[in-house]
Amino acid sequence: MSTPSAEGRGASLAGRLTRAGVTDVGRAERMLSDAALLDVLPDAAAVLPSPLADVADPDQALLTLAKLAGAVLSQPAEHALLRDILEHDDERRARLLAVAGASVALGDTLVAHPANLHVLADDAPALGVPVADVRAELLRAVGADPGAAVPVAALGGRDGTDAMRRAYRTRLLRIAAADLTSRDPLSRLPGVAAALADLAGAALEAALAVARADLDDHGAGVRLAVIGMGKGGARELNYVSDVDVVYVAEPVDGIDESEALAVGARLAAGLARVCSTSSGEPALWPVDAALRPEGKDGPLVRTLASHKAYYERWAKTWEFQALLKARPLAGDAALGEEYVATTQPFVWAAVQRDHFVEDSQAMRRRVEQHVPAAEADRQLKLGVGGLRDVEFTVQLLQLVHGRADDSIRSSSTLTALAALAAGGYVGREHAAQLAVCYRLLRVLEHRIQLYRMRRTHLMPTAEADLRRLARSVGMRAEGPEGLVDRWRTVRRDVRRLHEELFYRPLLPATAQLSAEEASLAPDAARARLAAIGYRDPAGSMRHIAALTEGVSRRAAIQRQLLPVMLGWFADGPDPDGGLLAFRRLSEELGATHWYLKLLRDSGTVAQRLARVLSTSRYVADALTRSPESVTWLGQDSELEPRTHARLSAEADAILTRAHERVPAVTALRGLRRRELARTAAADVLDVVTGIRASQSLTVAADVVLAGALRVAQWEARQARLLDEDPTRMLIVAMGRLGGREVGYSSDADVLFVHDPLPGVDAVLAQEFALSVATEIRSLLGAVGPEPVLAVDADLRPEGRNGPLVRTFDSYAEYYARWSSPWESQALLRARPVAGDAELADRFVELIAPLRYPAGGIDQSTVREVRRIKARVESERLPRGVDPARHLKLGRGGISDVEWTVQLLQLLHAHDVPDLRTTGTLDALIAAARADLVDAEDARVLADAWLLASRLRDANVLWTGRQEGAHADVLPHDRQALAGVARVMGYPAGSAGELEEDYLRTARRARAVVERVFYG
Repeated sequence: MSTPSAEGRGASLAGRLTRAGVTDVGRAERMLSDAALLDVLPDAAAVLPSPLADVADPDQALLTLAKLAGAVLSQPAEHALLRDILEHDDERRARLLAVAGASVALGDTLVAHPANLHVLADDAPALGVPVADVRAELLRAVGADPGAAVPVAALGGRDGTDAMRRAYRTRLLRIAAADLTSRDPLSRLPGVAAALADLAGAALEAALAVARADLDDHGAGVRLAVIGMGKGGARELNYVSDVDVVYVAEPVDGIDESEALAVGARLAAGLARVCSTSSGEPALWPVDAALRPEGKDGPLVRTLASHKAYYERWAKTWEFQALLKARPLAGDAALGEEYVATTQPFVWAAVQRDHFVEDSQAMRRRVEQHVPAAEADRQLKLGVGGLRDVEFTVQLLQLVHGRADDSIRSSSTLTALAALAAGGYVGREHAAQLAVCYRLLRVLEHRIQLYRMRRTHLMPTAEADLRRLARSVGMRAEGPEGLVDRWRTVRRDVRRLHEELFYRPLLPATAQLSAEEASLAPDAARARLAAIGYRDPAGSMRHIAALTEGVSRRAAIQRQLLPVMLGWFADGPDPDGGLLAFRRLSEELGATHWYLKLLRDSGTVAQRLARVLSTSRYVADALTRSPESVTWLGQDSELEPRTHARLSAEADAILTRAHERVPAVTALRGLRRRELARTAAADVLDVVTGIRASQSLTVAADVVLAGALRVAQWEARQARLLDEDPTRMLIVAMGRLGGREVGYSSDADVLFVHDPLPGVDAVLAQEFALSVATEIRSLLGAVGPEPVLAVDADLRPEGRNGPLVRTFDSYAEYYARWSSPWESQALLRARPVAGDAELADRFVELIAPLRYPAGGIDQSTVREVRRIKARVESERLPRGVDPARHLKLGRGGISDVEWTVQLLQLLHAHDVPDLRTTGTLDALIAAARADLVDAEDARVLADAWLLASRLRDANVLWTGRQEGAHADVLPHDRQALAGVARVMGYPAGSAGELEEDYLRTARRARAVVERVFYG
């Protein structure tokens, strides 16, 4: 027996009602003093306020109780039962108040049929009831025998219709009560949706029995099956929804087919009337047969053969997607199962139709576009981030992958989503998040529909409606604002996951494969590998087996990826190498949680990875050494060059933490290796190419040289027990490093300069500086786990015969007395890169008159420069190499262009400030602007220099080899030339085109060189 609490005795009634959530306290007080209610429950004001706090709408619950109390006045049994329910604080009262506070419509049903109080009072199960039991319950309600092969109702017409509807609402009340009293409505949702679908199926069965009763022969000449589609077929129905069906009919032996179809059509029409038209009891829901072949333009009822013929010849993509949910609901069960068995093969073969995935994606976009603008932000079902986003995503993944995996063929959205996660088709976290979001959206949809038992999918906007909705889903504390915030978050999450999963590039690519190819069946896979260009199909099959064997989640995801990636590897010039590199990378990273997930879920990573692995051995090796770099492939921003400031800060952090020189420099070399890999991947993917790639490589070299200088200076001080450096140090970049034109095979050409501090012993300063320079070359050039950066100081005064490092004064004296024209030319590239800033400025000032002489170099020097160039061409070109194919020293190659530009600088840079630059292209542009060279000639030279430079880099990217002379030669070998062409972005089969492009460009450049350089 329920008794008022101490709080109830001490607090005012208005206060207790307010705390319970009542909004119209005055009306509630009147309801509690209603004579009929007091007749049932004399201490209503003491008992009811507290339990009202748990219901969705306390005001509505009180109103319904008052009406119900009035309705049972003349019904002693129900009067006594209502009193008993309200007096006891148990599940019965919770069920009654939950229904009364959440649904005006079901409350009115109780008032109209107080006997239904017995439904709320008993503990009979509402969910998980066998389908046969629910079917029998509704058939008995219309006087039909549930055990009969063809049940016929004893009640026909209006009586049968109303009897079925009352039985339907009685069970619906039981389901709603169980739903509304759940402490975890999201977990209970699947059971509720299944119970509603089973109830709908039972209603269709009873309606068909009533329809038979209305025919003279009870439809004896036809076998009719009612196939559930949509949510009804999937056992995930709403409280109020169209029930989508398809009818299949077959004549009984001896009956003409046309006659049977006519009878079947009358039965189908009669079934719909029983469920949908006006009668003494409210209609249930529309029975919608629009998903049948030809839609509303097609016959209502067809034979199985007619259905099959339609799906074989005329069905559209969306119709196969709809068949995914097909399930017999009523009528001839054997015929229904035969229909499903006949149509399901069409479902799982549909993915092989042309543009299947694209059509499905377009259909989802059309659904969005047809949502009225006024409803777009309120749609739970059709709008952005709504239920359709989840359902379309799950169904597309099922249809693409389900042909080879029957474990994911469930018609239920949540069951299918769990199966997709178990099979590795969706990340477990994504699946869990999507499932929770879907459950919440469905629960909101249910609660909104329950209130007036109306079909709607719109979030309410009124404060009172939102408050009721929040309380009904367990968000009393959060209130309307919290509910709306949660809903909006769910919409964002659903849309994000939908876009990630629904638009995966893997899906259309997988759809284009045959079932055998998609399943990696050995014979089909081997034949496919040979057909698409793999040189060693047997070896490739061993790699595939190593990646896909077993029952692990890793193997399952690889079985999804590889059928598509094999084709992407074949789009590159070396598919065998790409697959081998992928295996090595996968074995390195396979145990990580993110790698395969990234490949499966990202919009670009898998395809980009296949491209770089099958195109560049250099990138393949780099990614194997730095596997985490795979993540860069997902966004262009990750492939963009890092700034000098950013890398310098990183280097500084490394050195600040370091305590030993070798690990510190190894870390610096690792930083450079990472940036080499980033730039190379961006180069192959055409994100960062040409001069931007060279500048990126230059920045990495600059930062490593500066860091190595710090380490070497520290080591030299420690060795000599010095507190400070006895001399200022400077590293001057020369050659391509000085011009910020570093390639993948470039050395670091430098000069070492030092300037002793005042009062320091000159011998100590020289010894210190030599130690630092030697240590830098050793640290960066030693063989180790990270790539070497060879530091070359051969451009110093006297070359290899001169001291490795000189004082500033020594440089000044040398350049004043003995400098040669070639040294002035070399100094055009001089760029201080590390060390003392003041010394750098002084050095730049020192060499300015040499590289930018007043009035330009004289004619004798011009002749000397030309003589040296001719000698280089004749003596330095490797023996046996075709001069037309040598990218650096050959005719029209890099050297031709650079010498021509440098001669213009030596002649005119003193008078044309823009020529005072270390970059070849910058100087060439400045020369053209100053009319020192014809604009067209400048373009020809620039094109030749850029193409030759890119080819040198492409040679390294293709072969993976940085050492040796191969990088400087346009390949003769057709396979190598084809690989280089693909690195350069040429389409497949363009090796000859690349060769012709280079030879033609170089010839044109050589003609300009002959005219401009040699005069």
